[in-house]
Amino acid sequence: MPGGSSAGTASGAAPLAPITHARVWAVAGPIIISNSTVPLIGIADTAVIGHLGEADFIAAIALGAIIFSTLYWIFGFLRMGTTALAAQARGRQDPDEIRAAIQRACLVGVTVGAAMIFLQLPLGWLVFEAFPAGGRVEALAGDYFAIRIWGAPAMLMNFAILGWFIGLQRADIALYLQLYLNLANLALDVLFVTGLGFTVDGVAFGTIIAEWTAMALGLVLVLRHARASTGALFASGDRARLMDRAALATMLSVNRDIFIRSAFLMATFVWLTMQGAAQSDLILAANGVLLHFFYLTAHALDGFAFASEAFVGESKGGGDRQRLRHAVRLTSLWAVAAALLFALVFWLLGGWFISLLTNVAEVQETARTYLPWAILFPLVTVASFQLDGIFVGATRTGDMRNMMALSFTVYIGAWWALQSHGNHGLWAAFILFNVARGITLAARYPALERSVAASR
Repeated sequence: MPGGSSAGTASGAAPLAPITHARVWAVAGPIIISNSTVPLIGIADTAVIGHLGEADFIAAIALGAIIFSTLYWIFGFLRMGTTALAAQARGRQDPDEIRAAIQRACLVGVTVGAAMIFLQLPLGWLVFEAFPAGGRVEALAGDYFAIRIWGAPAMLMNFAILGWFIGLQRADIALYLQLYLNLANLALDVLFVTGLGFTVDGVAFGTIIAEWTAMALGLVLVLRHARASTGALFASGDRARLMDRAALATMLSVNRDIFIRSAFLMATFVWLTMQGAAQSDLILAANGVLLHFFYLTAHALDGFAFASEAFVGESKGGGDRQRLRHAVRLTSLWAVAAALLFALVFWLLGGWFISLLTNVAEVQETARTYLPWAILFPLVTVASFQLDGIFVGATRTGDMRNMMALSFTVYIGAWWALQSHGNHGLWAAFILFNVARGITLAARYPALERSVAASR
């Protein structure tokens, strides 16, 4: 049967359920909803603090949010790597390794988070050098940073927990955890700032309490899920498995490759922002508006990319090439449909959306000039998003790292060749970068299929 699984494991476990359209949406749907709530933390922080009547408070919160969004985005490899390894263990129907996947990921999350707290002084110096601001704003943002850094272990463990549940195709639980985090953050912001009279420090305290309680709730759900499906989370022999050198080396290799890949991707956006700013403040503002079209696209298409991670990882774990192909076809079909829908919506309503984001006439007019590039975003990024998910699920992260480096080289070369065309040239280079990501990863796809067959 297409999409069927290989025979059960040697232990006689039941075959994996077929991959269907309904199962794709069971993973992708909650992720799309969950992703749509991600901006709520920044919106909630700004909305609450914005009613205190001081622009410096708003600027400090905005600066602090950018700093932590950047830091946590860099460590997003913990979510992706955990999804892939948990999905592959599920495909092998190996309950011991399913448990070990979350144990190792939480160990890494706690270790990295603790290191961030220990190194907060030099880390704070570095981030404020990268994101300079006026004296009072930087002082307020420094207070915010000094409080929020204590949430780092919890937030990184939240990444691991979310990745584990997505890998096990329980995106519904990931959705509940994300909703709790954002709603708790909003409620605590209101309590500390409006109710108790705090300012920027109240917003920071509200956020870290939400992060730690979300982590605690996540661990409770991990324990319950493990007890119901794989037995107790900690079983006899788990300590030796947890510290298994080969498994640790695999996890660290996967996370290292995704980290480097993400650093190149971040450099792309930094370069886009820098070159826009070099042209004029007006271009910088208009480009910032247009990037929201990209973020909307990313949040939607990530749902299908995450589904790819889960199903491809499961297929590789079972060594089932036919299941892999079926997973790729079904998830990609829905991703392409979503991309076409977004391009149509941007074409029909893009001007209205720009007006919604800014009421400054000059910025609106400039953004509309470059709107055709935003309409292309879904069409040219769908392949790269989808292939990222496929390659993460198969833990072909070395290919992801190398192809991202190659695509970044294409981006810089295209910008250099097109810079005489101003902002149109800058956006054209960005579009070519995303096309290159899709083409280079597609060229490595046959090797991915062979690796899945070899893992049987």
